[in-house]
Amino acid sequence: MDLSSCCWRLRCWGTRDPMFLPGVSFPPDWPVYRETLIKLSVYGVNDGLQQTSNFLGSSSFSVADLLQSKDQQLSLSLRTADDSATVGTVVVSRMKMGEIEDGEVDHITADMHQKCTLVYESSHGRINDQDNGPIMNAVFKNAVCKVYRFQTVDSKWMLVREQMAECTLSFSVPKQLIALYIQEDTCRIQELKDLGELSPHWDNLRKDVISRYDQIIKEYQDTLAELEKLTGPLFKPSCSKGQKYLEFIPINLHTQRMQVTCPRKTDSFYDVVTVGAPAAHSQGFKNGGLQKLLSKYETEKKSYSTAYQCIYYPPEQTAKAREILCVVSQLQPHISALADQLLQTAQKSPIQPLRDVLKSLEEKTEQFVHALKDELVKSALLALHAARPGYVSKSQTSAPSSPHPGATEEPHSVCNNVDGSQTTPKESRASPVRADSIPHHKEYDEEEWDRVWASVAKSLNCVIALVDKLQEQDNNNLESAPGHTLADVITSHSPDPPLTAEVWQDQLGVVVQTLKESVAEVAERARRSVSFILLQEAVCSTAQGLQLQQRRDAVFSQALAALACGFVMRLYAGLEDKGFLRQLHAVGLVAQFESLLSTYSEEIGMLEDMEVGISDLHRVAFRITEAASEEAFSMQPTVSGRRDRYTVEVPLPHHAFQVLPDELRQGKPLHVLPVLFNVGINEQQTIAERFGDISLQERINQKNFEILEGYYKSLTNTVSSECLPCFQTQTDIRELLDSLGHNVVTKKRKNVEILWLAGMICRRINGIRFTSCKSAKDRTSMSVTLEQCSLLRDEHQLNKDYFVRALDCMRREGCRIENVQKNIKCRKYAFNMLQLMAFPKYYRPPEGTYGKVDS
Repeated sequence: MDLSSCCWRLRCWGTRDPMFLPGVSFPPDWPVYRETLIKLSVYGVNDGLQQTSNFLGSSSFSVADLLQSKDQQLSLSLRTADDSATVGTVVVSRMKMGEIEDGEVDHITADMHQKCTLVYESSHGRINDQDNGPIMNAVFKNAVCKVYRFQTVDSKWMLVREQMAECTLSFSVPKQLIALYIQEDTCRIQELKDLGELSPHWDNLRKDVISRYDQIIKEYQDTLAELEKLTGPLFKPSCSKGQKYLEFIPINLHTQRMQVTCPRKTDSFYDVVTVGAPAAHSQGFKNGGLQKLLSKYETEKKSYSTAYQCIYYPPEQTAKAREILCVVSQLQPHISALADQLLQTAQKSPIQPLRDVLKSLEEKTEQFVHALKDELVKSALLALHAARPGYVSKSQTSAPSSPHPGATEEPHSVCNNVDGSQTTPKESRASPVRADSIPHHKEYDEEEWDRVWASVAKSLNCVIALVDKLQEQDNNNLESAPGHTLADVITSHSPDPPLTAEVWQDQLGVVVQTLKESVAEVAERARRSVSFILLQEAVCSTAQGLQLQQRRDAVFSQALAALACGFVMRLYAGLEDKGFLRQLHAVGLVAQFESLLSTYSEEIGMLEDMEVGISDLHRVAFRITEAASEEAFSMQPTVSGRRDRYTVEVPLPHHAFQVLPDELRQGKPLHVLPVLFNVGINEQQTIAERFGDISLQERINQKNFEILEGYYKSLTNTVSSECLPCFQTQTDIRELLDSLGHNVVTKKRKNVEILWLAGMICRRINGIRFTSCKSAKDRTSMSVTLEQCSLLRDEHQLNKDYFVRALDCMRREGCRIENVQKNIKCRKYAFNMLQLMAFPKYYRPPEGTYGKVDS
């Protein structure tokens, strides 16, 4: 039998509390036999800040030696490297984890006159098969694991496992977004060109705007090319947050999972995503962040609109214009495809499938009419008309300063029926396009605009009338012989002169083609008018507006990468939870972002950026799809859409996809409600609270509390409480919300209870948890470890004597100090003693783990 050996390295810290109990466990896939040799190498850390260490001694033993010893315990002498002297003693004992839960793996601990709680560490993350299936491995990489054992209040032991991983979405989502930005701006250029001939004034302005878009496209193409060259780590370290070519990449994005194994209980999992605050660090915060800059930008737009003789459109109207443009681009091809499908169905199918297709066609045409009858489109048509060469207004030479309602009429909308008579669809029919819904504008080419709208309504009504006539000709025949084709029905049992199938299909083909052409004409006119609105917005944007759009793009990219990572992690964790899946498609999920930024100096700008970036996530929907294979590349989420609306498709392997509820398998859009709560905890926040302004933080917390409360009301009205997870803590969610509502309006310095309550509510309602500070490295580490130990105390009866010890152990030896090492190549948090004096008590790291560094 082959012998396997491993080298176990122990670090002895020069602390005042010399108790240390490290350990090692062997995963099931490791080749461990009785003959396996284990070598212990012990190092002393001379300087906890600089991490310098010296070799103390080593010792070896076999597994058989341990198992055959009295009480399964060995006392070994530590020998120097040249084996010339004994420098100490180490006691090795077998700890059977069956004491915690039958069937658990054995552990070996080495007692060096110290007592700590870290019992295992691994850099490959292959302890738990559940976290390392094809699904998880496709998106989450380079896991680091730490395992601890802690004593409960009833003197039993729990096993706690931390796993921190990088996420492929840190780079893949931003790269997809940049490509979509390029595609959208390229289309925008084409739309501006498609406006047709304009007066010299407007043509010159159009050329300037196209030149700006070309500049953005060139910069984004260069950035994408640089990102494509990158290989190596799947995260952006904190020291690179100011790099221009990395501005779209989230800072230090990692997932962290805590798994808890307790006696006679099923394992519990607690997930959190840690990420640096989404902010435009490369552009700086000298003039504030997005929230302040956008407000200033709108004020400037009004003055520029006057200078360039443009109509000023407020943000809600330009947003509506983009929405209309998006709806038109989606609905026109959809209506055209349904019209073609109707013709194909008419040739070979029974009447019921024909009615199903007709119903879909009616619904999509109604949506089309509803979207384009907006007053904004009417005023834009007039403005575009006024921008044509040679235009002379009867009453004025410029467009009105704001859209105004136009009068509506009800043109006579009828069609020739198949028997030559005139008919109007029955009032009881399921919502055909009504003539009184056709918009027009008194001041702009009224007859022509009415004509194209009337043609849409008339064509659809004719299609409906033809199908109605078909069913009326022989309704009894359909009931007795539902399998008959349309040709059978048309030529039999009709009180009117029978129609041949060919004549009926020819008539249907004519009106369907007319419908398609009418919809295309209306869509083209609307597309041009709305594009003219966006041209005017771009004209008023100036160079500052261009830079502002780039800033918003970058911040949103960071936020979306984090959200996609959190959604995927939460989805994977809940695939077998029917209640969670029901909640997911019924009301969506809350994504709760916890921020520890101060409201002082540059971090005000970061928080302003973060607020806008998180708020913009409401434009995102998720959709679950079936992966083509279980290869990693097939299970990478993909992003599609444009700035006003994005969809993230999350592929699942066949076996996981097939057991999902019908709504999810059918591709129903899934929405995530982003909420942000911020409480600054550092010394800069102390200055802000005493001498500065914390109104930004107060406004954010109050606003997002209202959003969270609204979601909970929707949740309780739609989904049974059985969908929600069970917690040992008995406090009702409603009580937690009331307490949170009280705290967000209470004047209290560094009120971290807001964060605790928001995080607790989020977990209780199946939400996605995010924790952020400037770089997700130092303050974030304090928050994550505190939350983990609080969960162990509140949900798993962690012995109160272990709370601070567990907290210190996680901060000194856990995944978060590894995160610090990954970011700045040094195992110390970037705090100094003066800073920590301003921190809330439980946010302070243990002695020896901090020191001021550049980050």
